[in-house]
Amino acid sequence: MGLSPRLTGRVAARAHHSPAASAFLHKIEPFFAGSEVTGGPLLLATILALILTNSVWSAGFEGFWDTSLTIGFGAQSVSHRLAEWIDHALLPLFFVIVGADVKRELVLGPLARWRTAAFPLAGAIGGMVVPVGLYLAVAGGTPAAPGWGSVITTDTAFGLALIALFATRLPVGLRALMLAFAAVDDVGGLLVIAFAYSGSIDPWGLVTAGIALGGIAGLRRLGWISSVPYVLLALIVWGGVLESGVHATIAGVLIGLTVPVAPRLDQGRFAERVQQRVDEFQDAHGAAEEADDEEEELRQRERAEDRLGYLHEMASATREASSRLIEILTPWINYVVLPLFTLSNVRIHFSADLIGTIGSPLVLGVVAGLVVGKPLGFLAFTWLASLLGVAERPDQVTWRMVIGVGALAGIGFTISLFIASLAFGDGEMRETASLGVLIASLLAAGIGYAILSSCAEPRRAAEAPPQG
Repeated sequence: MGLSPRLTGRVAARAHHSPAASAFLHKIEPFFAGSEVTGGPLLLATILALILTNSVWSAGFEGFWDTSLTIGFGAQSVSHRLAEWIDHALLPLFFVIVGADVKRELVLGPLARWRTAAFPLAGAIGGMVVPVGLYLAVAGGTPAAPGWGSVITTDTAFGLALIALFATRLPVGLRALMLAFAAVDDVGGLLVIAFAYSGSIDPWGLVTAGIALGGIAGLRRLGWISSVPYVLLALIVWGGVLESGVHATIAGVLIGLTVPVAPRLDQGRFAERVQQRVDEFQDAHGAAEEADDEEEELRQRERAEDRLGYLHEMASATREASSRLIEILTPWINYVVLPLFTLSNVRIHFSADLIGTIGSPLVLGVVAGLVVGKPLGFLAFTWLASLLGVAERPDQVTWRMVIGVGALAGIGFTISLFIASLAFGDGEMRETASLGVLIASLLAAGIGYAILSSCAEPRRAAEAPPQG
């Protein structure tokens, strides 16, 4: 995660004029300029939503997201509020990236061995069970009890952004550990949404989605290259899951897991296949430059273009589909999907009455579940799995780092707010739950950052921005 080489050079040059500004930009870079999902735009959207919700424009701001949008074809139509369309139609794109990224880490990355893959799986189970237990111990038997699902999930974007602040100063396996843990955590949250907070389930919608997933698998076995059929089938998967009554974000994870992580052509075979075409391109280009008449020049340039087309296709085949998909979707996720989700879902009206609920079972349950339950469950279950020999930590990842990841897992912002809205609807209980999520997320971020900062290697001179 980082700046492109071009932007890196520009930042280094500006450091000669303003070392202080360069050091500041170096710190905030992972929140905004990363090549992966980052938390900066999400943070700004959160601040903006809190400001507008507590301003004189509050009614108009919230009314906009509550505006009904109907999409119809003939006698059939679907109507949802704008906020619901964002939840159902845009948020699944984020989980497509999560699914594809997790699959890549499990197949090619630090979690490729089954015992290292079992480590975040065990942590995720503990990171769901223990927080729910603590929440119910505090809020069970009260009107706040239905909000137990809000302490299950982890905000992947914020967690990865905070880890990225340390760049190469922490092991590569730590990011993979956080990603895999958060992904399993989020899938658990989606299942909770599907079966605890959804209405009746339509099995035919799930059957439709399953058939479409089978179609994607079939096209992959046939070696189909064109992306159009895959996109159409992915839309059918999304529509089937949405129609079933299961939240559509689960469709995003399923689609992401179907994306290939291995290239169609490895570099060795690429080198064997393209050398002749490179020679033919050079011959055609040279012949076009030396041609005596326009007809011969045109013929040779067309021949050169033909060879270039072949080389372009072969070069494209050396990149795995998951990398291309993540590269395409990431800017939209960072700057459109997650900010819009936050703007439409963060509705906390600060008042004396709301502040007075800080000591309520609902707020205390959320804070206990996320700030205490997440790291406790993550550490306890991973330690037990390691002790039993069914799991092992990724290379160079220490137990202190594991605690840091568990603390960051307490940032339950995005989906926690969404589950709170499902549990309590619109009203005071939802605002109280949202306040608890906000407090817990701030505490978890601070604790996790402090722990990982103590684990990170000192910044080497080569990594520090130039000072003069």
